[in-house]
Amino acid sequence: MTQTLRSTSLVPNNLPIPSPLGSLDAYIGAVHQIPVLSVEDEQSLSRRFREGEDLDAARELVHSHLRFVVHVARGYSGYGLQLGDLIQEGNIGLMKAVKRFDPDMGVRLVSFAVHWIRAEMHEFILKNWRIVKVATTKAQRKLFFNLRKAKTRLGWMNAAEVSAVARDLNVSEREVLEMEARLSGRDVGFDAPADEDNEHAPPSPAAYLRAAEEDPSQAYERADSEDNQLQLLREGLAALDARSRDIIARRWLDADSKVTLQELADEYGVSAERIRQIEANAMKKMKALLAA
Repeated sequence: MTQTLRSTSLVPNNLPIPSPLGSLDAYIGAVHQIPVLSVEDEQSLSRRFREGEDLDAARELVHSHLRFVVHVARGYSGYGLQLGDLIQEGNIGLMKAVKRFDPDMGVRLVSFAVHWIRAEMHEFILKNWRIVKVATTKAQRKLFFNLRKAKTRLGWMNAAEVSAVARDLNVSEREVLEMEARLSGRDVGFDAPADEDNEHAPPSPAAYLRAAEEDPSQAYERADSEDNQLQLLREGLAALDARSRDIIARRWLDADSKVTLQELADEYGVSAERIRQIEANAMKKMKALLAA
Protein backbone atom coordinates (compact mmCIF):
# COMPACT_ATOMS: atom_id res chain seq x y z
CA MET A 1 0.00 0.00 0.00
CA THR A 2 1.17 3.56 -0.63
CA GLN A 3 1.90 6.05 2.12
CA THR A 4 -0.77 8.52 1.00
CA LEU A 5 -3.87 9.35 2.98
CA ARG A 6 -7.37 10.10 1.85
CA SER A 7 -8.83 13.25 3.37
CA THR A 8 -11.77 12.39 5.57
CA SER A 9 -15.25 13.76 4.95
CA LEU A 10 -15.27 15.05 8.54
CA VAL A 11 -12.63 17.70 7.86
CA PRO A 12 -13.93 21.31 7.89
CA ASN A 13 -13.64 23.30 4.73
CA ASN A 14 -12.11 26.30 6.50
CA LEU A 15 -9.02 24.39 7.72
CA PRO A 16 -5.93 23.43 5.68
CA ILE A 17 -6.41 19.98 4.18
CA PRO A 18 -3.42 17.92 3.01
CA SER A 19 -3.71 16.77 -0.58
CA PRO A 20 -4.83 13.13 -0.80
CA LEU A 21 -2.06 12.64 -3.37
CA GLY A 22 0.57 14.34 -1.24
CA SER A 23 3.36 12.70 0.73
CA LEU A 24 3.02 11.35 4.25
CA ASP A 25 5.50 13.93 5.55
CA ALA A 26 3.34 16.72 4.14
CA TYR A 27 0.25 15.26 5.79
CA ILE A 28 1.96 14.93 9.18
CA GLY A 29 3.31 18.47 8.93
CA ALA A 30 -0.14 19.81 8.10
CA VAL A 31 -1.99 18.09 10.96
CA HIS A 32 0.60 19.33 13.47
CA GLN A 33 -0.18 22.90 12.43
CA ILE A 34 -3.82 22.52 13.49
CA PRO A 35 -4.27 24.02 16.99
CA VAL A 36 -5.33 21.85 19.91
CA LEU A 37 -8.81 22.59 21.26
CA SER A 38 -9.30 23.96 24.73
CA VAL A 39 -11.58 22.12 27.15
CA GLU A 40 -14.30 24.74 26.64
CA ASP A 41 -14.13 24.57 22.84
CA GLU A 42 -14.14 20.76 22.89
CA GLN A 43 -17.20 20.69 25.15
CA SER A 44 -19.01 23.25 23.00
CA LEU A 45 -18.30 21.42 19.73
CA SER A 46 -19.22 18.05 21.23
CA ARG A 47 -22.60 19.36 22.43
CA ARG A 48 -23.30 20.98 19.07
CA PHE A 49 -22.72 17.67 17.31
CA ARG A 50 -24.45 15.47 19.89
CA GLU A 51 -27.54 17.66 20.32
CA GLY A 52 -27.88 19.20 16.87
CA GLU A 53 -25.94 16.83 14.59
CA ASP A 54 -23.75 19.73 13.54
CA LEU A 55 -21.32 18.15 11.07
CA ASP A 56 -19.08 21.21 11.04
CA ALA A 57 -18.52 20.70 14.77
CA ALA A 58 -17.73 17.02 14.19
CA ARG A 59 -15.26 17.91 11.45
CA GLU A 60 -13.41 20.31 13.72
CA LEU A 61 -13.26 17.74 16.53
CA VAL A 62 -11.78 15.15 14.18
CA HIS A 63 -9.36 17.56 12.55
CA SER A 64 -7.99 18.82 15.85
CA HIS A 65 -7.14 15.26 16.97
CA LEU A 66 -5.44 14.00 13.80
CA ARG A 67 -2.03 14.70 15.31
CA PHE A 68 -2.85 12.29 18.15
CA VAL A 69 -3.64 9.54 15.63
CA VAL A 70 -0.18 10.03 14.11
CA HIS A 71 1.36 9.75 17.59
CA VAL A 72 -0.46 6.46 18.30
CA ALA A 73 0.37 5.04 14.86
CA ARG A 74 4.09 5.59 15.38
CA GLY A 75 3.90 3.29 18.38
CA TYR A 76 3.04 0.40 16.05
CA SER A 77 5.89 0.94 13.60
CA GLY A 78 7.58 -2.31 14.65
CA TYR A 79 5.06 -4.51 12.84
CA GLY A 80 6.43 -3.81 9.38
CA LEU A 81 3.33 -2.05 8.05
CA GLN A 82 3.15 1.32 6.34
CA LEU A 83 2.74 4.21 8.77
CA GLY A 84 0.31 5.88 6.36
CA ASP A 85 -1.99 2.86 6.41
CA LEU A 86 -1.95 2.77 10.21
CA ILE A 87 -2.82 6.47 10.36
CA GLN A 88 -5.69 5.98 7.94
CA GLU A 89 -7.13 3.18 10.08
CA GLY A 90 -6.66 5.27 13.20
CA ASN A 91 -8.57 8.14 11.58
CA ILE A 92 -11.51 5.80 11.11
CA GLY A 93 -11.38 4.93 14.81
CA LEU A 94 -11.21 8.64 15.67
CA MET A 95 -14.37 9.35 13.65
CA LYS A 96 -16.17 6.51 15.40
CA ALA A 97 -15.09 7.94 18.76
CA VAL A 98 -16.35 11.43 17.90
CA LYS A 99 -19.70 9.97 16.91
CA ARG A 100 -20.05 8.19 20.28
CA PHE A 101 -18.41 10.75 22.58
CA ASP A 102 -20.55 12.10 25.42
CA PRO A 103 -19.24 15.45 26.79
CA ASP A 104 -21.01 14.76 30.09
CA MET A 105 -18.73 11.79 30.87
CA GLY A 106 -16.20 14.14 32.44
CA VAL A 107 -13.22 13.05 30.29
CA ARG A 108 -11.42 14.62 27.37
CA LEU A 109 -12.14 13.34 23.89
CA VAL A 110 -8.54 12.22 23.46
CA SER A 111 -8.84 9.85 26.45
CA PHE A 112 -12.04 8.38 25.05
CA ALA A 113 -10.83 8.19 21.44
CA VAL A 114 -7.57 6.35 22.12
CA HIS A 115 -9.41 3.06 22.62
CA TRP A 116 -11.27 3.38 19.31
CA ILE A 117 -8.12 4.45 17.46
CA ARG A 118 -6.08 1.54 18.79
CA ALA A 119 -8.90 -0.93 18.13
CA GLU A 120 -8.94 -0.04 14.42
CA MET A 121 -5.15 -0.22 14.21
CA HIS A 122 -5.08 -3.55 16.03
CA GLU A 123 -7.61 -5.05 13.64
CA PHE A 124 -5.64 -3.77 10.64
CA ILE A 125 -2.35 -5.16 11.99
CA LEU A 126 -3.83 -8.58 12.72
CA LYS A 127 -5.31 -8.79 9.22
CA ASN A 128 -2.16 -7.70 7.40
CA TRP A 129 0.82 -8.71 9.53
CA ARG A 130 0.91 -12.27 8.24
CA ILE A 131 -0.77 -14.32 5.53
CA VAL A 132 -2.10 -16.63 8.24
CA LYS A 133 -3.96 -14.86 11.03
CA VAL A 134 -1.76 -15.00 14.10
CA ALA A 135 -4.26 -14.14 16.85
CA THR A 136 -7.93 -15.05 16.99
CA THR A 137 -8.87 -15.33 20.67
CA LYS A 138 -8.90 -12.52 23.23
CA ALA A 139 -5.89 -14.00 25.05
CA GLN A 140 -3.92 -14.33 21.80
CA ARG A 141 -4.66 -10.73 20.83
CA LYS A 142 -3.52 -9.55 24.26
CA LEU A 143 -0.28 -11.51 23.92
CA PHE A 144 0.33 -10.36 20.36
CA PHE A 145 0.41 -6.69 21.34
CA ASN A 146 2.12 -7.08 24.73
CA LEU A 147 4.58 -9.97 24.47
CA ARG A 148 7.33 -7.97 22.80
CA LYS A 149 7.20 -5.29 25.47
CA ALA A 150 7.11 -7.94 28.21
CA LYS A 151 10.30 -9.64 27.00
CA THR A 152 13.33 -8.29 28.84
CA ARG A 153 15.97 -9.64 26.42
CA LEU A 154 16.48 -11.09 22.98
CA GLY A 155 16.04 -14.81 22.40
CA TRP A 156 13.59 -17.31 23.80
CA MET A 157 12.13 -16.69 27.24
CA ASN A 158 13.06 -18.96 30.11
CA ALA A 159 10.54 -20.64 32.41
CA ALA A 160 10.59 -17.83 34.96
CA GLU A 161 9.93 -15.18 32.31
CA VAL A 162 7.11 -17.23 30.81
CA SER A 163 5.46 -17.54 34.23
CA ALA A 164 5.83 -13.81 34.90
CA VAL A 165 4.29 -12.82 31.55
CA ALA A 166 1.42 -15.30 32.00
CA ARG A 167 0.71 -13.91 35.45
CA ASP A 168 0.90 -10.24 34.37
CA LEU A 169 -1.36 -10.74 31.33
CA ASN A 170 -3.68 -13.26 33.03
CA VAL A 171 -3.17 -15.97 30.41
CA SER A 172 -1.84 -19.51 30.56
CA GLU A 173 1.85 -20.34 30.16
CA ARG A 174 0.99 -22.56 27.20
CA GLU A 175 -0.56 -19.58 25.38
CA VAL A 176 2.56 -17.50 26.07
CA LEU A 177 4.80 -20.17 24.55
CA GLU A 178 2.52 -20.62 21.53
CA MET A 179 2.46 -16.89 20.80
CA GLU A 180 6.24 -16.59 21.19
CA ALA A 181 6.64 -19.36 18.61
CA ARG A 182 4.20 -17.64 16.24
CA LEU A 183 5.95 -14.29 16.53
CA SER A 184 9.33 -15.93 15.92
CA GLY A 185 8.18 -17.59 12.71
CA ARG A 186 7.87 -16.10 9.27
CA ASP A 187 5.70 -16.54 6.19
CA VAL A 188 7.04 -18.77 3.43
CA GLY A 189 5.55 -18.91 -0.06
CA PHE A 190 4.12 -22.36 -0.73
CA ASP A 191 5.48 -22.50 -4.25
CA ALA A 192 8.20 -19.88 -3.94
CA PRO A 193 10.88 -20.21 -6.64
CA ALA A 194 14.06 -21.96 -5.57
CA ASP A 195 17.22 -19.95 -4.95
CA GLU A 196 19.29 -21.06 -7.92
CA ASP A 197 22.35 -19.18 -6.63
CA ASN A 198 22.35 -21.07 -3.33
CA GLU A 199 22.46 -24.85 -3.70
CA HIS A 200 22.04 -25.26 0.07
CA ALA A 201 18.86 -23.19 0.25
CA PRO A 202 15.86 -25.15 1.53
CA PRO A 203 13.22 -26.09 -1.06
CA SER A 204 9.80 -24.48 -1.08
CA PRO A 205 7.02 -26.30 0.82
CA ALA A 206 5.45 -27.33 -2.49
CA ALA A 207 8.39 -29.69 -2.98
CA TYR A 208 7.73 -31.77 0.13
CA LEU A 209 4.17 -31.04 1.30
CA ARG A 210 1.98 -33.33 -0.73
CA ALA A 211 -1.76 -33.76 -0.30
CA ALA A 212 -2.84 -37.24 0.75
CA GLU A 213 -5.62 -37.32 -1.81
CA GLU A 214 -5.00 -37.68 -5.52
CA ASP A 215 -4.58 -34.85 -7.96
CA PRO A 216 -7.92 -33.16 -8.86
CA SER A 217 -7.46 -33.94 -12.55
CA GLN A 218 -6.84 -37.60 -11.77
CA ALA A 219 -9.88 -37.71 -9.48
CA TYR A 220 -12.02 -36.25 -12.27
CA GLU A 221 -10.72 -38.79 -14.78
CA ARG A 222 -11.36 -41.65 -12.35
CA ALA A 223 -14.89 -40.46 -11.59
CA ASP A 224 -15.62 -40.03 -15.30
CA SER A 225 -14.33 -43.54 -16.01
CA GLU A 226 -16.48 -44.99 -13.23
CA ASP A 227 -19.56 -43.24 -14.59
CA ASN A 228 -18.82 -44.61 -18.04
CA GLN A 229 -18.35 -48.15 -16.71
CA LEU A 230 -21.58 -47.90 -14.74
CA GLN A 231 -23.49 -46.80 -17.81
CA LEU A 232 -22.07 -49.74 -19.80
CA LEU A 233 -23.11 -52.10 -16.99
CA ARG A 234 -26.65 -50.79 -17.13
CA GLU A 235 -26.72 -51.26 -20.90
CA GLY A 236 -25.30 -54.78 -20.56
CA LEU A 237 -27.95 -55.78 -18.01
CA ALA A 238 -30.68 -54.31 -20.19
CA ALA A 239 -29.53 -56.49 -23.11
CA LEU A 240 -30.08 -59.71 -21.10
CA ASP A 241 -33.29 -61.64 -20.81
CA ALA A 242 -35.20 -61.37 -17.51
CA ARG A 243 -33.92 -64.65 -16.04
CA SER A 244 -30.28 -64.00 -16.89
CA ARG A 245 -30.53 -60.42 -15.57
CA ASP A 246 -32.01 -61.69 -12.29
CA ILE A 247 -29.30 -64.33 -11.87
CA ILE A 248 -26.47 -61.84 -12.50
CA ALA A 249 -27.99 -59.22 -10.21
CA ARG A 250 -28.55 -61.61 -7.31
CA ARG A 251 -25.20 -63.38 -7.74
CA TRP A 252 -22.94 -60.35 -8.30
CA LEU A 253 -24.70 -57.07 -7.61
CA ASP A 254 -26.48 -57.71 -4.32
CA ALA A 255 -23.67 -57.90 -1.76
CA ASP A 256 -26.04 -58.03 1.21
CA SER A 257 -27.95 -61.14 0.16
CA LYS A 258 -25.86 -63.03 -2.35
CA VAL A 259 -27.48 -66.33 -3.30
CA THR A 260 -25.93 -69.69 -4.24
CA LEU A 261 -26.33 -71.58 -7.49
CA GLN A 262 -28.41 -74.21 -5.74
CA GLU A 263 -30.82 -71.64 -4.28
CA LEU A 264 -31.42 -70.21 -7.74
CA ALA A 265 -31.73 -73.73 -9.20
CA ASP A 266 -34.44 -74.60 -6.67
CA GLU A 267 -36.27 -71.35 -7.42
CA TYR A 268 -36.22 -71.80 -11.22
CA GLY A 269 -36.70 -75.61 -11.15
CA VAL A 270 -33.50 -76.43 -12.99
CA SER A 271 -30.16 -77.89 -12.01
CA ALA A 272 -27.38 -75.88 -10.41
CA GLU A 273 -25.25 -76.62 -13.49
CA ARG A 274 -27.88 -75.01 -15.73
CA ILE A 275 -27.83 -71.87 -13.57
CA ARG A 276 -24.04 -71.81 -13.86
CA GLN A 277 -24.29 -72.04 -17.65
CA ILE A 278 -26.84 -69.23 -17.82
CA GLU A 279 -24.61 -67.12 -15.58
CA ALA A 280 -21.52 -67.80 -17.68
CA ASN A 281 -23.29 -66.96 -20.95
CA ALA A 282 -24.69 -63.74 -19.48
CA MET A 283 -21.27 -62.66 -18.19
CA LYS A 284 -19.70 -63.39 -21.58
CA LYS A 285 -22.30 -61.29 -23.36
CA MET A 286 -21.83 -58.37 -20.94
CA LYS A 287 -18.01 -58.49 -21.21
CA ALA A 288 -18.33 -58.27 -24.98
CA LEU A 289 -20.44 -55.09 -24.56
CA LEU A 290 -17.96 -53.58 -22.08
CA ALA A 291 -15.02 -54.30 -24.39
CA ALA A 292 -16.72 -52.79 -27.43
